[in-house]
Amino acid sequence: MDTAAPQEAAPDRALESGFAAGDEGCAEAVYRRWRPLVQGLARRALGDAREAEDVTQQVFLAAWRGRAGYRPGHGGMGAWLTGITRHKVADALEARGRQARVARATALGAGGRPAGVQAPAEHALDRVLVLGELARLPVAQRRVLCLAFYADLSQSQIAERTGLPLGTVKSHMRRALCALRRSLDPLRPPVPR
Repeated sequence: MDTAAPQEAAPDRALESGFAAGDEGCAEAVYRRWRPLVQGLARRALGDAREAEDVTQQVFLAAWRGRAGYRPGHGGMGAWLTGITRHKVADALEARGRQARVARATALGAGGRPAGVQAPAEHALDRVLVLGELARLPVAQRRVLCLAFYADLSQSQIAERTGLPLGTVKSHMRRALCALRRSLDPLRPPVPR
């Protein structure tokens, strides 16, 4: 009979309890204990050591902020942190994809023009119209859209930054986009068929 596993589990349980209770010493110990696991998962998924380090920091910050919701289960702290890591890796990959799309669009310029070539007056007018319609949105919806499109944050990151529940962020985003679509569609010329 292996007696090492129950002896190892007892200190982990004490660490987890202290962490959930807000003990900063336990938070440091949790970080030292599970950082290699989290960073290894992030590095394998992302293929970039620096990005994996950033994700690792985000995981432990999210865990600390969400510690009140931690409930020990089958896998304990390791399984909980692995779940947070999967979400943070997905956010990083999503941001990487957005950055690649922005870089491609910037390289091409608007309408296939090379970057740096001045856009026609119609494009400037479109930007002014969009900014005007953004200003008409309720503050919460405008803030969510601006964080998504100007700060390039995912919905999960917006929820963390604003303190809003993720469902509320999604609702604000959907309502704001629908309002913009309704207000800007009449301005769009009909598409020839």
